[in-house]
Amino acid sequence: MSTRTQPARASLRRGTPADAKDLAELFWEARRESVPHIPMIVHPRESVLPFVEHVLLAEFEVWVAESGGRLVGFLAVVAPDVLGHLYLRADHTGHGLGTRLLDVAKQRFPEGLQLWAFESNTDALRFYERHGFVPVEHTDGDNEEGAPDVRMVWRPRGRSSRRSTAASTH
Repeated sequence: MSTRTQPARASLRRGTPADAKDLAELFWEARRESVPHIPMIVHPRESVLPFVEHVLLAEFEVWVAESGGRLVGFLAVVAPDVLGHLYLRADHTGHGLGTRLLDVAKQRFPEGLQLWAFESNTDALRFYERHGFVPVEHTDGDNEEGAPDVRMVWRPRGRSSRRSTAASTH
């Protein structure tokens, strides 16, 4: 019997500029909790809030997961088909929240999605493969972290898995 408790069911909603500070903290903490499976952000911590305010919330459609009055996960997508970020606090993984956020992305972009994931993040790669993503490209670290990564694509059944050239972030 597991002693890990099930977190309260999170509610999903669109992120707003009022979420910027909490979103920046969540982004930093989720990345920190994920080391060594994914590299730590190469930029200083104080740069994360401006990134969230001026890039993430300005250029992406952001969805947040909230539980117990705090942000516990987020998803960022951008047209035409890029899933740029999907992060959860470590204590909220394994309970279906990532699937719920991914379902939002699939509903927003029903023609298909692509993303980049670090090769070292094997749990994420398995998660995306379980949800129909297939690897279509590998790099030796053509990103600011210098870490090998994989571009994965999801297309609904019956659709071509055309190669798109749109870029995304991790």
